[in-house]
Amino acid sequence: MVKRRAILLLAALFLMLSGCAGFKTGTVSQKESDGNEKVKVDFWIFWGSEIRRPVVEKIVEDFNQSQDEIEVTHTFVPWGDIWTKELAAIAAKSPPDVVINDINATALRGQKNQAMNLSQFLEKDDISVDFYPELWEATLHEGDSYGIPFNTDTRILYYNKDAFEEAGLNPEKPPTTWEELEEYAAKLDKKDGDTYERIGFYPLWGVASDVWMLNADGMNYFDSEGEVKIDTDVNRDTLDWLVKWRERYGDNTINAYQAQIDSQQGNPFFNGKLGMFVNTPTFYTQIRDYAPDLNFGVAMLPERTEGSGHTSWGGGFVAEIPEGSKNAEEAWEFIKYLTGAEAQEYWAVKNFDNVANIEAAENAAKSEEMSETDRMVYQMAVDNMDQTLLTPVPVNAPDFINLINPELDAVLLGKKSSAEGLQAAQSAVEKLIEKNK
Repeated sequence: MVKRRAILLLAALFLMLSGCAGFKTGTVSQKESDGNEKVKVDFWIFWGSEIRRPVVEKIVEDFNQSQDEIEVTHTFVPWGDIWTKELAAIAAKSPPDVVINDINATALRGQKNQAMNLSQFLEKDDISVDFYPELWEATLHEGDSYGIPFNTDTRILYYNKDAFEEAGLNPEKPPTTWEELEEYAAKLDKKDGDTYERIGFYPLWGVASDVWMLNADGMNYFDSEGEVKIDTDVNRDTLDWLVKWRERYGDNTINAYQAQIDSQQGNPFFNGKLGMFVNTPTFYTQIRDYAPDLNFGVAMLPERTEGSGHTSWGGGFVAEIPEGSKNAEEAWEFIKYLTGAEAQEYWAVKNFDNVANIEAAENAAKSEEMSETDRMVYQMAVDNMDQTLLTPVPVNAPDFINLINPELDAVLLGKKSSAEGLQAAQSAVEKLIEKNK
């Protein structure tokens, strides 16, 4: 027991001394190198699959071989643990030097002093123009960036060309409006008595109601001034539209299909039992694995009415320097490489993943390493970025979504009208913002 207490006292003393070592929060810090050894940069990732991890290893290896002053090592931390452990490491003043983090909460981490303000680096290396503007905007808090966009996603419409032809629809002309979407779905539906042999389309498979509300008018739950815009006429109409789809097919059919979709390999889109399906471009890798002979096409999300916009939703990840990194300059050099055109194109081609660097994304869409079908889907993803909006977490209401989702669920389950649900959500979020002032 005495020995254990001695060890704990030594550990506490070490932490206290390391906290007083002269490293300034938010500034480029001193190094622990003697000038001859390479500076070690610890890079935390959550990608541990057989596909992605070797790609990370190759990018790290290439960076290390490209210069002789910095050595990056990567640490795999599982998805469910990485950010909790990062926050604990920041609190203990021993964070990693680079970590991959959620893009939509970047501003929040900046506001909470969890991610380093990168303005000092961007003054000399302004790489902001290398990335899709919507992604770059999501990294800003009070005008300064706290993370560099790494990868992203968007939502597109997949459709079965053979099913289109069978239903008398032009397989080269997917639906472009909600009205056409309903018409096409009706023609694609096939029933045997009360049982559906094929469902044309159901909007809440692959995406949630918030994507369709965003698609309806191109507005998030907040306007450009930060005012709450949850209870709007457009949102009410959108929820009513979604409820009609549920009533059309019934809960039993919807739930049975959902179970097949959740199984991945048994997705009804693969065997022709679902005519159209919304998902991310990376969903194509499942088609490639489980239904390689499927004759399909891709398109932008249909717009609510002609001219209202094919707005889609996206997310993604950024490369950040956690607050308190002792090797911030070297971390920045690695981030520039990691998010540069060469490494980003390699990541895109090897993983079939949408990257944030514009040049890399456009090059990947033309890569000879991809098949013709690969390039078709990837090009749609690139084109769709112009229609894609992110939904950054507001710093004055970080938990707002937990107040909205139960109300939306109540509407979709028929427990509340769209007006009742949205009014309740609007009021709850307004109270949260007032409380956080």
